[in-house]
This record gives sequence, C-alpha cells and structure tokens, in this order.
Amino acid sequence: MAIQKENGSVSIDAQNIMPVIKRWLYSDKDIFLREAVSNGCDAITKFRMLHPDSDEAMQVLVTVDKKKKQIRISDTGIGMTADEVRKYINQVAFSGAAEFMKQFEDEKQAEKADIIGHFGLGFYSVFMVSDKVEIESLSSEGNAEPVHWKSEDGMSYEISKGRRKEHGTDIILHISEEEKEFLELYRVREVLSRYCGYMAWPVMLEDANAKPVEKEVPVGDEKNEDGTPKTEKVMEIPKPQQINDTSPLWLKKPSDCTEEEYKSLYRKMFMDFEEPLFWIHLNVDYPFNLKGILYFPKLKNDFGTHEGQIKLFAGQVFVADNIKEVIPEFLMLLKGVIDCPDLPLNVSRSFLQNDGYVKKISAHITKKVADKLNSLMNTERETYEGYWDDIAPFVKYGCIKDSKFYDMVKGAILMKKTDGKYDTIAEYKTANFEKTQNKVYYTNDEKRQAASVKLYTDRGIEVAIMNTLIDGNFMSFMEYQGKEEDRVAFARVDADIDGLKEESEEGKELDAEKLQALFRGALGKENLEVKLEALGDPEMTAMVTEDEQMRRYKEMSRIYGQDFPIPDSFTLVLNRRNETVQALAARDPEDETTKMLCCQVYDLARMSAQPLEAEEITAFLERSRKLLNMVVKA
Repeated sequence: MAIQKENGSVSIDAQNIMPVIKRWLYSDKDIFLREAVSNGCDAITKFRMLHPDSDEAMQVLVTVDKKKKQIRISDTGIGMTADEVRKYINQVAFSGAAEFMKQFEDEKQAEKADIIGHFGLGFYSVFMVSDKVEIESLSSEGNAEPVHWKSEDGMSYEISKGRRKEHGTDIILHISEEEKEFLELYRVREVLSRYCGYMAWPVMLEDANAKPVEKEVPVGDEKNEDGTPKTEKVMEIPKPQQINDTSPLWLKKPSDCTEEEYKSLYRKMFMDFEEPLFWIHLNVDYPFNLKGILYFPKLKNDFGTHEGQIKLFAGQVFVADNIKEVIPEFLMLLKGVIDCPDLPLNVSRSFLQNDGYVKKISAHITKKVADKLNSLMNTERETYEGYWDDIAPFVKYGCIKDSKFYDMVKGAILMKKTDGKYDTIAEYKTANFEKTQNKVYYTNDEKRQAASVKLYTDRGIEVAIMNTLIDGNFMSFMEYQGKEEDRVAFARVDADIDGLKEESEEGKELDAEKLQALFRGALGKENLEVKLEALGDPEMTAMVTEDEQMRRYKEMSRIYGQDFPIPDSFTLVLNRRNETVQALAARDPEDETTKMLCCQVYDLARMSAQPLEAEEITAFLERSRKLLNMVVKA
C-alpha cells in the first residue's frame, strides 16, 4: 500500500515535555549527537543480526552543512517502514523521552536534575538544537517504500513518501540560530570524539562545504625517467574522516594486548605523556559484563591536587567522568576506562548509590585492584618497591576510605625506612618492636630530624619515613581502625624517648626537681616539663620531645587552614649521663652565664628537630656570640 501523506500530533503530553527537552541542561546539549549516532549504530547492529552474511560496508555518516544550517546523521542500518516510524518515533521514542522527563515538569526542576548518562532521552534530544527535524528511512525488509517524517516542534508531525534509495535512515537536523555552534566542524568533531570515539561501527565525519584540495595521484603504472612513479595533480574533495576506534583495547583479551598498545591508549585518552607505572585490565563476563583498564599514574605527595580520571562507558558509548556511585571514590586518583553495558544510566545518582548491581561492580573493581597490588608484592617485590613511593598515597587513601580494601591489601602496605629499604608493617614489628615498646618510630623530615633519627638507628632501631600529605591520617587510621590485632602505634623520633633509655647509674644523684626549677627560671617558662633520664649517647646533652597526638593535631589544623590557639606541649629531657648536664646541676641558678647555658641547651635540643622562629634564632645567635667571647677571654 502506497504511503499517503498524513499529519498528526505525537501526544497531548508533548506540549508539556518538549519545552523542557528544548531547555535541557545547557552543558548537556551536545548529547543529541551521541543519542542520534548511538541510534544509528543500534540500527546497524540489528541489520547485521538479521543479515549475518551481508558484506555491505556499515557506517554512520555525520555531515555538517553550514550553508544549509543542517546536520545529517545517516546510517546503513535496518531502516524503518512507515508503520515502524509511527511506532518507534511517534510512540516508543516519545514515550521514552516522556518517561525520562516526567519528573522535570518545569525548567527549574530540569536544571536541578542529576541524571546519569541521559540515555532514554534518545531521539527527541535532537530538538534541543533544532528548529525542524526530518527523517528519511527505508526498511531493509521486503518491498518496503521509503518514508519521510518531519516535525518542527516535536509535537506535531507529517509523514509522506520518502526519497531514500538504500536501506537505512537519515536524520536531518535544521539547526536553530541560537545553537549554530554545532554547525562548526571542529565543534562536531569534538563532540563525536568525546561521546562516540569508541563506538562499535565506523562513525564518519564529512564537511558538505569542503573545498577541493590539490592532490598528487599516480598516473596508472607510468614511470618517470628516473624510475619513480609518474603522478599528476588533481583537485579532490576531502573524503569523510573516521572519528572512532571500533575495537577499543579494553574489549580485547589481555593476552592479545601489547605494552605499547596500553601506553598508546593512555596517551591518547588522557593526553598524558608521562608513562603510567602499571595497569589492570578488567575483563569480566559473569556475573556481570564489565570491561576496562585502570592505569596507575605517578602520584605526587600533594595528591589532594592530583586529578585522576575514570571514564565510564556503556557499550562503547561514553557516559561521564568519575561517577563515584559506580567507581569507588579512592580509585578516582587513578586514570582509566570502565565499560559496563548493563548499567542503569537513566536514573538518579541516589538510585545508583543504592543499587545492589552497582555495588557488586564497585566491589569487584576494588578486589581486582587489591589482587594486582598483592600479586606484584608477592611475585615481583623489587619491582613493587620501585613503584611504592608513587603509589603509596593512593594505597593509604584507599585503606582509609574503604576498610574492606585495607583488609585485602594490608600485607602489601610498605614503609620506606631511612636506610632506603622497605618493610611491611609485619616485618617492622618483627625486627623492632622488642626494642621500641611496640611502636613504629618515624620521621616526616629526614634531613631536619637527622640528629634524632641517628639516636635511634645507632641503637639498631629502624626509622620509617612518613612524609606524604596522607600519612598523618593514615597513622591515625592504623592506630584506631577496627581490628585490634592490626592496630599500630606511631611516634615521631622526637615524640618520646622510650626507645632511647639506658640502664645506667651515671647521674643518678642529680636532683630532677632542682634542674626543672633551674631551666624554668632561665627560660622564663613556668610550665615547662623537665625530665632527667639516662639516654644511650652520653655526648647528647638533651632532647625536646612533643606529645605525638597534640603535634599531629596542630599540623592538621595548619593544613586545613584552622588557626586554633593550641599551647605548646614540649618536654625537655636532660641526659643525666652527660657532663654538661651534670655541671649545670652544680652551678649557681642566679648566675647569668648559667642562665645563658640553660637557654643554649634548650635551643640546641629544639633545633635538632625543627628550626627556631625568627625572634628565637636572633636570640640564639646573639647568645652564641657572647658565649664564644667568654670562652676566648677565659
């Protein structure tokens, strides 16, 4: 039966829904191309399923015609009959858009929407940028007639006989004046590269207004006198360019991928020319379909400013970056791609957050990352240690954010020591805990705290280096995390002297209270706590220690820009084995030289751990000059 011209309205609801679609999130208007090209790829897939033996070339061709103010999306897929146009465009496609938009009945609600992916808006998204939309389609089945459909507002339509000669569908968009940016070839290329760069069928881009360019072509098999092929100059219209890679690396088996292919994808996808450390290839078919590649880049100590990027795809169609409802938050320090065709994407983020299927995917990704770290640790430890400084912030952050991740990787957590070697926490415990009263001693500034570090290493106690931004939080996590058997106490090398005490009779006769009064008076610090202990090195005069938890609290306050008045919690530990301490105990507390010597002992002890402040260093230098003059003149 020949197609008769007909007019009609899509639905009475269209008057409510189309204005919302037309004013959809301004930053998301470019999804119309993704939706239209995706539909074209789906139509090709259906054709291939019905005609598996066909050797026809399949593609989606996007043609930009700036002069006519049109974009044409043409596919070589299954096509549609007039009845199918009525069903799939007037009913199904609109119903999908209606269902998608039903919760956004006015523009303000639409602007507040937080929908993942926008799949479901489908065909009608083209009205966001168009004054008029036409469809030319010819079904591949039977003796179907070509059909033409057009609508200027998405609410009323006209169907008539079409002009298409080959099976497939053309969607012709008459771009509105306010959306003319989409008539620029570079803009369309940018959108196609972003959303359609890895679709399953070739996506071609053509400039309808391209001018002929001069090109040299061979003249048959003719040769020049020197034997080179003979060529002639001709004018040619540039051919359509393929935008996408139809067989992305993450869909292949890991065994079929080379190291250079992994690195090439990384450079192309993230425009990062610093090579990744290593990567994880995800390839799961059951109990869910999940493919992907996660790259471990070098993380800086100030990883808070590091921008990872996990691109989420659904069946080779780009959806969004860094959707934490699907990808564990701590993994967003990494770079990579996750392709999960079965994700429910036309739903709210809160739905995804509570969806059991999504949680299983997230848990699986976490497990695969943990498995990779453990595998490297157990089979390639030297290589793993070479990575550790770069990946440590990521691993520690992951442990803090996800206790299950910690349980999986706790055996692969390393601590770098001041001797340049690496220990697991269990190895450090075995080698040191008998001498350290069950503490991990650490430094967060190896050079500045070198004197204090030496006190421990001289006694055979290994000192860990904890100098990244995350380490303060990580140590607190290890001290208070759930399982008691895993808890570990940390103390900076200037936090206490538990690991430095000696059993010695030297200086036992000294009066601790008298020495405390002496130093308090000389320093003008009435609340200063002074202890008298026998330390391992008799040449060491004194140490200044600071309560570990109070110091951490002050450091974290500074990091987060808080300026609370926190009192100092220093303790001056005098070494009773030291001759200077013994001599000071016998001196007149009112003598000015005695007072200067007390101040010098205190400042030198402080300087071994951290620099003096401006006024303090000035006083120290002036006092040092006076003491030198006294020695010279003596």
